[in-house]
Amino acid sequence: MRYQLELRHFIYFLAVAEELHFRKAAERLFISQPGLSRQIKQMEQIIGASLFIRNKRKVSLTAAGEYLKKEVDYIFNHIDVTIRQVNLIDSGSEGEVRIGFLGSAMQTVIPDFLIRTDEEYPKIKFSLEEMSNYDQVKGIIKDELDIGFVRLSRVPEGLKIMPVETDTFSLVVPKDHELNENNFKGVSQVAEEHFILFSSDYSSIYYDKIMSICEDQGFTPIVSHKSVHAHTIFKLVENRLGVAIVPTSLQYGFDLDVKFLEIPNISQKAVLSAIWKEDNRNPVLEKIRKFLSVNPS
Repeated sequence: MRYQLELRHFIYFLAVAEELHFRKAAERLFISQPGLSRQIKQMEQIIGASLFIRNKRKVSLTAAGEYLKKEVDYIFNHIDVTIRQVNLIDSGSEGEVRIGFLGSAMQTVIPDFLIRTDEEYPKIKFSLEEMSNYDQVKGIIKDELDIGFVRLSRVPEGLKIMPVETDTFSLVVPKDHELNENNFKGVSQVAEEHFILFSSDYSSIYYDKIMSICEDQGFTPIVSHKSVHAHTIFKLVENRLGVAIVPTSLQYGFDLDVKFLEIPNISQKAVLSAIWKEDNRNPVLEKIRKFLSVNPS
């Protein structure tokens, strides 16, 4: 008898690929472990490739299995997205756009983008999630996001990148700090203070720019704390645990006892870019990309 691949084969494969344990995968699927093993073996026979390396201690994916998992993840996610879009369109919406963003994008770029889009396409829905650069790129590649707002100089093949805002950098100090708009000349004035920075995991290019701002002023900053959240950084500054350097636009939307001093005479800029997948099949994306206008400083 010749067997054919069925949806259940892929569901079973994905469970084992995620758990890397046949018993745990079988419990998750509510089937017997021997039955699951037979289904996976049958799948391997139909495909003509080994998907798992099995021994008494562990289960791991073969190179072919790694590739199949990546593709099945994408396919299942795309099916979920397609069904959601169908339901939205059936209910009168034009569809949904999933957006990932860095916190600073929410201060100026995203509100303006949403307002202008809503004026022309009021039936488009949006879902938004604050994420790191890395997670946004991963989400775009896996078709879990449609648009990302990142601070990157380049993206993987298959993704498009477009600058949408160029911002200056500001020094953040406690509100009663001796530096103010009149006597602040450059970051070298705080060279002996501790610095609180966005983690390089949040944006490596942004972290490198902060370091270069300091190095151009003749010192390497003493980094005492790192965070991926602006509010955490500002709260630490407020409590005199250090100073920070952030994009100037982040001064809006927070009510803390800190002040922002725009750093003069530096070449570094905080460039925010929009990214998306070239072969993204969300029909709504093509309509709204025109609202991602460049706003140079």
